[in-house]
Amino acid sequence: MRLTSARLRAGLLAAASLTLVAAVLPPPPQALGIGDRLFPELGNPGYDVLAYDLSFTYRSNKEPLDAVTVISARTLEPLERINLDFTHGTVAAAEVNGEPATFQSAGEDLVLTPRTPLPEGVPLHITVRHTSDPRGRADGGWVTTGDGLAMANQADAAHRVFPCNDHPADKAYYTFRITVPEGLTAVANGLPDLPAHRAVGARPGAAAGTTWTYRTHHPMATELAQVSIGDSAVVRRTGPHGLPVRDVVPAADRERLEKWLAKTPDQLSWMEQRVGRYPFETYGVLIARASTGFELETQTLSLFERNVFTDTGYPEWYVESIMVHELAHQWFGDSVTPRTWSDLWLNEGHATWYEALYADGLGKYSLERRMREAYQRSDQWRAAGGPPAAPKAAAPGEKIGLFRPVVYDGAALVLYALRQKIGTAAFDRLERRWVAEHADSVAGTADFVRMASQEAGTDLSSFLQPWLYGRTTPPMPGHPEWSTPKSV
Repeated sequence: MRLTSARLRAGLLAAASLTLVAAVLPPPPQALGIGDRLFPELGNPGYDVLAYDLSFTYRSNKEPLDAVTVISARTLEPLERINLDFTHGTVAAAEVNGEPATFQSAGEDLVLTPRTPLPEGVPLHITVRHTSDPRGRADGGWVTTGDGLAMANQADAAHRVFPCNDHPADKAYYTFRITVPEGLTAVANGLPDLPAHRAVGARPGAAAGTTWTYRTHHPMATELAQVSIGDSAVVRRTGPHGLPVRDVVPAADRERLEKWLAKTPDQLSWMEQRVGRYPFETYGVLIARASTGFELETQTLSLFERNVFTDTGYPEWYVESIMVHELAHQWFGDSVTPRTWSDLWLNEGHATWYEALYADGLGKYSLERRMREAYQRSDQWRAAGGPPAAPKAAAPGEKIGLFRPVVYDGAALVLYALRQKIGTAAFDRLERRWVAEHADSVAGTADFVRMASQEAGTDLSSFLQPWLYGRTTPPMPGHPEWSTPKSV
């Protein structure tokens, strides 16, 4: 069939119009990331978050929370779109710098398009009205407890709760505003910013509740955010230097748990004697009626499962040492935050180190015995999980699998080897300097090797390289008898 000339001209004009439209339409939104080796789509380029202001309205565990996330940031490059990490919630509206912005989802990113592109180096103010759903997920974010909710965001689950730049390299200040039904208590990281006050129902016909407001005094990584809602007792006491100590426990267990809560001030003093003054505005433990399979160093308020303290199968010395593990994280991991997730060994290795030192001081489990046992298993751990400073990625859907023995006792073994190499005095100076110079910031493995070399007065790169990155475990300084055998 041949086209007449008029029909041919019309067809050519239509084709030209379609080509022009395709040329001016922007490409579809896509999930971005900052290229972390273990979580390549985590975090977002182009901006630096300075502060989060998070508002949650809770009614029950059976329905989503109403939420508003306000982000104060600064652009680091020109931006036509802004990617936030966010999933498992419904977005109702978004604004950028006071003007409505369009929004779309791409993978686990929420992509905002402001009315006009943003230049580099300007303030960025984002408001997202959304829901935050505690239902149907067992891999982080909201954790359902026997009487409400808590958060467990490590490693990549904060964006299942609120829109954010969900990578520890971008720390920020936080304000939390949590409205709950009368009779429930809400707590969060930091200190109360305002007295709790009655709030009008968030929706027509909704019952009035109480709004609790908290603010952090130091920057925090998204994975360390904590909000707890429940029938809770808040127990207050004083720690070293007048530090406010706040514990949050199920109200029915208040008296039963007191013997454990009373240990925290002395544990704080014990840590301060070894690494320096506690780095934050408050500390305490949050004991939840939940079964998570882990404890978590959420900043200023460490999360523990109730059964750690109530199950008679755990020896008392073991429970105390686990409490010190999470406390030590406030210096190592919270104040000094890993630059990338491959630097996780700096968090868990140090927390395990001080846990082991504490148990050694109790006379229950000597440090040398624990390190020798770790040495015997180290090659197996490296084969299964990679070396301490280059761990293998977790299997899909099993992000908790990143937290393997090689980044706990395997990494503490690296610290033991370093102390054997440079001596106790230099090692202790290094520990204090590390948390002092990198307080409220991020640091990585190369920073630690550099500082260790400075304190030792010699380049330790060739010594630490195989300990941190080798497929097999090097000989232990001072313990030639450990090298054979290396298996149990």
